[in-house]
Amino acid sequence: MKSDGPPLIAHVIYALGTGGLENGLVNIINRCPPDRYRHAVICLTTADQFAGRIQAADVRIVTLGKRPGHDLKVFWRLWKVLRELRPSIIHTRNLAALEMQLVGIFVPGARRIHGEHGRDIYDLDGSNRKYRLLRQILDPFIHRYIAVSEDLCSWLTQTLRLAQGRIQQIYNGVDQERFSPRPDQRPALAPPGFLRDDQLLVGTVGRLAEVKDQFSLLAAVQILASQQPETRDSVRLVLVGDGPLFSRLQDSIKELGIEDLVWMPGDRADIPQLLRMIDIFVLPSLAEGISNTLLEAMASGLPLIATRTGGNPELVDDGDNGYLVPVSDPRALANTIAKMLAEPETRKAMGLRGRKKVARRFNWARTVDSYLAVYDDVLAPGQRGS
Repeated sequence: MKSDGPPLIAHVIYALGTGGLENGLVNIINRCPPDRYRHAVICLTTADQFAGRIQAADVRIVTLGKRPGHDLKVFWRLWKVLRELRPSIIHTRNLAALEMQLVGIFVPGARRIHGEHGRDIYDLDGSNRKYRLLRQILDPFIHRYIAVSEDLCSWLTQTLRLAQGRIQQIYNGVDQERFSPRPDQRPALAPPGFLRDDQLLVGTVGRLAEVKDQFSLLAAVQILASQQPETRDSVRLVLVGDGPLFSRLQDSIKELGIEDLVWMPGDRADIPQLLRMIDIFVLPSLAEGISNTLLEAMASGLPLIATRTGGNPELVDDGDNGYLVPVSDPRALANTIAKMLAEPETRKAMGLRGRKKVARRFNWARTVDSYLAVYDDVLAPGQRGS
């Protein structure tokens, strides 16, 4: 890649596929003024068709084919790529890519930024001693941190005791034209016979992985159908997304006896239209940074039910634009869904308030400006030697 022109940012991530982190990266690249920065995306493992969402010109995408577990050769492959690219900034995201900053140390002149976007199933509360030690060892070599939530920002400063002056909290944005409330009639996207006009649709969108805990949502629907048998006729559930648990979730649906109540359409490109089908949005995660799907549901004017974890309370004001429930508590989730089903006016008012909150605080123009300010700052002449 040519070395002239605007500074190059090498974004190092685990994989480029459907996900909140990846969606945020794509939006930042697409919305970045081309005369300010150039971009390359380095995937430690693979990139799938999601990479086609990058619309900016001349963005190089590199896959390193990292094997599961400890693949020491990936460090050498990354070094060769960085030596060729000669980036001005190396921006890693999340724990899976953090240790790649060991390579970044040896890239002449490069500034190093690390983003915290959320935790995975192996370290839900950020207390894993091995991972904390890795962060503390690498901390002296990181010039700036970006945290997507106040929760993660507090964890970095209070638990890991990293210098607050090197940490910037930046919320993700949401495209409020693409994601908007249902104008009138519900989009007809469901399979024939699954959803009638008089039925309410509960839904969630996200990767089908353990940390998202869709199993609790399925269990809640089964409890609801048992406690209030009439809901078997009046309520349906949609789980949008794909991931390693797809088959296990299908098996769970059969075991719970709710096959007639649940639709699993897989990974979809028409998420805005699917959200306009939904009447109540549920996010049952075990852990979250700042959920893009919650933001998209808010922009779509939907009332929310989310677990009280991570950055969810920063988006869901309990009793205002939705309800917060305990993590891994299907019965509490079932009771809250039942409460919301019985309150149509409350649902409408919550959806309106959520839409207004998004309009006030979460837009991509503000997010991109904040990222650009961090990039500008670490490259400022007074910062180069720090």
